[in-house]
Amino acid sequence: MERPPTRHLDWDGCFNVRDLGGLPTVDGRFTRWGAVVRGDSLDCLSARGWDQLEAHGVRAVIDLRNEDERGENVAPRPPSIETIRIPLDETADREFWDDWENGPQFGTPLYYGPHLHRFPAKSAEVVAAIAQAPPGGVAFHCAGGRDRSGQIAILVLALVGVAEEQIVADYLLSHERLPALYESRGEEDQTPLLQAFLRERGTCGAAEIHRLLEVDLKAVLVQGGLRSQEVAALRARLMNG
Repeated sequence: MERPPTRHLDWDGCFNVRDLGGLPTVDGRFTRWGAVVRGDSLDCLSARGWDQLEAHGVRAVIDLRNEDERGENVAPRPPSIETIRIPLDETADREFWDDWENGPQFGTPLYYGPHLHRFPAKSAEVVAAIAQAPPGGVAFHCAGGRDRSGQIAILVLALVGVAEEQIVADYLLSHERLPALYESRGEEDQTPLLQAFLRERGTCGAAEIHRLLEVDLKAVLVQGGLRSQEVAALRARLMNG
């Protein structure tokens, strides 16, 4: 599959979808185009959008949202698409969520590390599902495509050895796409508010992701149940050469 100049995928009905291909690794290789896609809510795709997803080679969709976030599909999902639902958030753990969900911090990378360490099994389950998805591309998504999708993208890219600056840059691309998504919902763009919240705490999104990448993420995921053969399968799926 030929890679176009941009990693953004303008699938009709969605706003923050991009391919994780074309990213350089620390050993001089590149991630494979068409293998793994991250995005916002795919049940918003129109019939044309689903056609575009199929044409991109995606055959499995992993939905990271909680059950109460899921709505009706705007258009029927093609029978070729397998949908795997793995809610990333353990919302029953009120001790954790009472601290994190009441305020802007839940829309920032501040919570990625605490979430990963509190619930390593959830992230490990998602990474394993990506690795073991049926042949073809796999897309994972949340609601806006920034935070839950962002956390999983960081883990996936780190596991296959993508350079740290590239992982940070991938996260920041959501800032380019989310204004249109908020506008489509008739909502105010939350990005300036979240950035101001981080500045008040002497940090920013990029700094928090760099901090997360200082952690031995593979070890945390293994603690959560990720197996070595699943890491190998992820690398085989996503890596060229």
